[in-house]
Amino acid sequence: MRAAIACLLVALAVASAAAEEKRITLPADNDYAKLTPGPHSDLTQTQCQFCHSTDYIVMQPRGSAKQWEAVVTKMVKVFGAPTSEADAKAITEYLTSAYGPGK
Repeated sequence: MRAAIACLLVALAVASAAAEEKRITLPADNDYAKLTPGPHSDLTQTQCQFCHSTDYIVMQPRGSAKQWEAVVTKMVKVFGAPTSEADAKAITEYLTSAYGPGK
């Protein structure tokens, strides 16, 4: 009987610990990393920040639509970014317009 009670207490302790909500608060991006305003900039920020800071976007060399498409495709297919095909297209359009050649 004692063993059963001990097992029950351990199970309750484990369930209680698992039920605790865990949060991670990331520091704000540096002002340098603020994305240029434009269509789909909010989508780009939200989707890309699942994996990395926006610093990684603004420090990239300016690229053509083909170059940005390759970067977005790599993020999805190689690194597993949880982005739909439609969102990836919108992100590529935004990156090309905001961070394309001559920008």
